[in-house]
Amino acid sequence: MSVIFWLILAVPALLIALAVFRTRRMAAEAERLVPQAGQVVEVRGGAVHHVDLGPRDAPVLVMIHGLSGQLQHFTYALTALLSDDFRVIAVDRPGCGYSRRDGEALATPGEQGRMILEALDALGVESAVLVGHSLGGTVALAMAMDRPERVEAVALLAPATQPQQEAHEVFRGLMVRRGWLRRLIGATIAVPLAAATRDKVLDIVFAPEPVAGDFMLRGGGALGLRPVAFVTASEDVVALQSVGAAQAARYETDLSVTGGLLFGSADPILSHSLHGHLMQAHGLSCELLEGRGHMLPITAPEDCARFIRDIARRRG
Repeated sequence: MSVIFWLILAVPALLIALAVFRTRRMAAEAERLVPQAGQVVEVRGGAVHHVDLGPRDAPVLVMIHGLSGQLQHFTYALTALLSDDFRVIAVDRPGCGYSRRDGEALATPGEQGRMILEALDALGVESAVLVGHSLGGTVALAMAMDRPERVEAVALLAPATQPQQEAHEVFRGLMVRRGWLRRLIGATIAVPLAAATRDKVLDIVFAPEPVAGDFMLRGGGALGLRPVAFVTASEDVVALQSVGAAQAARYETDLSVTGGLLFGSADPILSHSLHGHLMQAHGLSCELLEGRGHMLPITAPEDCARFIRDIARRRG
């Protein structure tokens, strides 16, 4: 065979190898910058990384972060405002941060909630107030319907509560339905692309507020620059679109928990008119923070802490 033929084969292989090398190097650097913060509990289908703060005999708050996030969204500021009076357990959702999940079938809110509850079993927690941000709010609602005896109340921060036909433009690149393709993208181009577009994406997610300057480290954002972060987020988006309508259909009959929702009035990711006010029909209060955006645990921790305390006082 000619030299040209071998070059035709070799060039794409070399480009892929370089992409894989760069991706692995960036992932290793991300884990160096944001190391594991807490302990890991093995559960069926994976493991749950968590930090456990505050008095062990105090009321329990369990904090569940959103899409492409990690528990540092809460330890950034919010846990310190609450851990004097509550036992605060912030988790990495299964597959995120330093948690693990062993397959895409475990990406549904119900399965993620089941895994978190198994971790709470290992920690000796029988019931808790659930604090869910964004997709973490979806998981918290699934837990409240699947295991209401374990949930004292829900304090939801800009949660995704309703089905959406399309993901927000900033997340459309995650809509990869074939697992092999998702893993290939994650191992090659996803991380370099995420690094290249990071500032633009963060501007959208934090809007209309400024991006926290220390978000990549103190907020754990660097952990998003790993193949597993892309794979997990893609699985999360696809799973949410698959089961979102079925979960919302259960609110009328299966949602009886005490609680409320807190939204920024200018949230560009999840509209309070769709995801917030509709939940009042199911017994949840809805409060707006004027001019605030989507990243409330980081941009408005004092308001979030006050809201969570109010919900905790109502707990069943």
